[in-house]
Amino acid sequence: MTPILISSDHGGFDLKEKLVSFLNKKGLKVKDLGPFSVERCDYPEFAYTLADKISKGKFKRGILICKSGIGNSIVANRLPGVRAALSHNVKIAKLSRLHNDSNVLVLGSIFVGPDLAKKITMAWLNTEFEGGRHQRRLNQIREIEKKIRSGR
Repeated sequence: MTPILISSDHGGFDLKEKLVSFLNKKGLKVKDLGPFSVERCDYPEFAYTLADKISKGKFKRGILICKSGIGNSIVANRLPGVRAALSHNVKIAKLSRLHNDSNVLVLGSIFVGPDLAKKITMAWLNTEFEGGRHQRRLNQIREIEKKIRSGR
């Protein structure tokens, strides 16, 4: 199994550490991209590093955590092939996988505590993409990405 990437900023650091420990105890491989302390840092650097690895196909799934989740979502979704889903509950995490084949889970530490984050993460990891009519929409997203890259 390809490791799950995880990263945060200082505002998501504590939640990231708890999730890494939880996922390791579940027997899942996790690659922590930092930060490695609560020292103030800038989320774009960490979100880009994770999303770039997903975009290039080096890893299949990643988790980003900051205070609101909004900044990480904005950065991650700028890269082709990244479908980052800000999830504040289990239902939206599942739907992001079922309908959108999300490959980056984004959590906001001021909205999601450790227990809920664990539930959201496991639901997200254990939900498969539904395909069907949703695949057609993903194909449309890929075409939009191609247009953007070509400058149209």
